[in-house]
Parts: sequence; structure tokens; C-alpha cells
Amino acid sequence: MEQLLSLFGNIGNLTWQMVVMWLIGGLLIWLGINKKMEPTLLIPMGFGAILVNLPLSGAVTQLVEEAVEEGPLDILFNAGISNELFLLLLFIGIGAMIDFTPLLADPFMMLFGAAAQFGIFFTLSLSTLFGFSLQDAASVGIIGAADGPTSIFVANYYGSKYLGAIIVAAYSYMALVPIIQPPVIRLLTSEKERRIHMEYNPRSVSRTAKILFPICITIVAGLIAPRSVALVGFLMFGNLIRECGALDSLSETAQNIMANLVTLILGITVSSQMRAESFLNRETIFILVLGLAAFIFDTAGGVIFAKVLNLFSKRKINPMIGACGISAFPMSARVVTQMALKEDPSNILIMQATGVNVSGQIASVIAGGLILSLIAR
Repeated sequence: MEQLLSLFGNIGNLTWQMVVMWLIGGLLIWLGINKKMEPTLLIPMGFGAILVNLPLSGAVTQLVEEAVEEGPLDILFNAGISNELFLLLLFIGIGAMIDFTPLLADPFMMLFGAAAQFGIFFTLSLSTLFGFSLQDAASVGIIGAADGPTSIFVANYYGSKYLGAIIVAAYSYMALVPIIQPPVIRLLTSEKERRIHMEYNPRSVSRTAKILFPICITIVAGLIAPRSVALVGFLMFGNLIRECGALDSLSETAQNIMANLVTLILGITVSSQMRAESFLNRETIFILVLGLAAFIFDTAGGVIFAKVLNLFSKRKINPMIGACGISAFPMSARVVTQMALKEDPSNILIMQATGVNVSGQIASVIAGGLILSLIAR
């Protein structure tokens, strides 16, 4: 009986903070299953949050009888995230998924991707007012990129102790794009502006242009922001595999098998940073609030930029497409397209929204590289 009762002795090590983390993990799982919000990431992250917050969990590194026993999640973190391996592999998969044709057909859309990065630098400045170091502020600000891998890459580069909160904020807000963006767009635009029709006269984009585009972007980004080469380079390499026409099997593997596998491992591995003792604190609340601010100001930056252009341009732009300049592809483009159709069933903005959205994918990665170049470790 004593031996049987000893099996339940670990319950005494349970804390209320651990239970709170179970609830957070359960919420992430619920959002992934019931609301279909980034399930490939939220479900592994949610389950991982429960794993690492069990008393004396064998999933994470712990001290057992004065000996360090490495946990598998910490081993995976050190092997694939702390050295950016998983993130760069994921970028190849993302690059192979993206079709830059809408952007190449109308390169003007690139301006909106740049404008929508305003929230990153605004939040970076705001974070310093809350007492964060410049490096931690940069790690928090990059949440506004709406790009999970870039957020992890930057936060990990600076060795931010808030990595777990930054990861949760970045991916949670990406999943909540359909909830966050519409109110901001409606607040900044009138019904008349939201009903603006935009003509789409696509230029023919040659195969040569599609092949040269990822090469040229990598060279330009490398000259402007050398630190971005790893991020931009792997993203563009994935796109080159897609467009070259000679590596179709590799492109399909990168888009499906590799991207899914890395995403699965990444989701449960990052949960090693979601332990209650380092996650439940005042700074985490600030990070979640600031991350939301970054998303809101990124959206606002793109919309306001479009409104300003309309003051000087005869060719009117629907300001809603400016909101697609964040990197949440293709969720943001889908949200804006649906909003336009709701305002006017004949107003189809899918191609313009997609062009801006893919430009945001590039701009967010370059923005992350600029931060790495301008702010020392």
C-alpha cells in the first residue's frame, strides 16, 4: 500500500501556476481544433505546454538525485531552435509555397508591405518605455511581423528570456488575424473607401522573371541588411526551387513533407520555453499586450499609407489592401477579400490583396534582418 501511495506522491509537487499553464495549453488546443486557428502549431504548442508543466516532468531537463537529466524537449530545442536549424528549414518550405506572380505583375504593391512594418519599430520604441532592454524590445517588436519563424529567429538571436511568451504571442495573434484586423480596418476607413473597386490588369510574367526574382531579392537584401541573408536567402531558395521547373519533386517535398514535419516538431519543441516559473509573470502580460499593439499598428500603418496615396493619386486604392502588408499569408489576404465582398459582392480584391500579402512576407523578413543589423547583441 505504501508503494502504491508513493506513486501519487508527485501530486504534492503540483502548483497552481502549473494548473494555469494546463489551462493555457488547453485553450491553445481548443483554438486549434474548434476554431481552426493555425492547428498545426497551436495543438502541438498546447499539448507541449501541458507536458512541461507536470511536476518533475521527464520531458524537460531536471535535477534528479543531484544529477542533471536532460529532457527530450530541451534536447530538441538546443538541436534545432537555438541554432535556427528548424526555422531555416521551415523558411525553405514557406518559400516553396509562395507564388510571387501577383507581386511581379504589379510591383507597386511592395510599398504596402514596407509600410505595414511600422508596428514593429513603433512597438520596439514603446517596449523600452516599459523597462525592456533594447534587445528584448527588438524581440518583442518583431511580433508585429506576423511571422512566427522570424519572431523566433530574432528573439533567439538576442537570447531573450521571454522567448516562450514571444512565441505564444506571435503565433496566437497570427491565428487571430480574422478577429484583430477587421475592427482596425473599419475604424480607419469609411464605407465609401471600403467599396472602392480596383482594376486588375495583370502583366504577363515570364518564367525568367520568376527565376531571377528570388536571386535579385537575396542580393539586394544582403547588401542592405546583411544579417537578413539567412532568413531571406532560405525563403528565396525555397521559391527558386518552386519556379525553376527542374526540381518539382523537391518543391513538393519542401511544401508538404518537410514543412509539415518541421512545423510539427517546432510546435512541440518551443513549448519547452513555456514553463510556469518563467512564463507567468508581469513581463509576459506586457509582451502579450505589446504584441497585440504591434499587430494593430502594422495593420494601421498599411491602411493609412494607402489613404495617403489616395490624396495624390488619380488611380484610387482600396485602403483595406494596405492591411495585407503583414506577413500572415494567406490569412490577411483572405480577410480583406471577404470584407470587400461583404461591402460589395462585385468588388473582388483577391489578386491585389494577395500581391500585398506576399510583399509583406518579404518585407517582414528584411525588417527582422535590419533589426539584427542595427541592434547589437
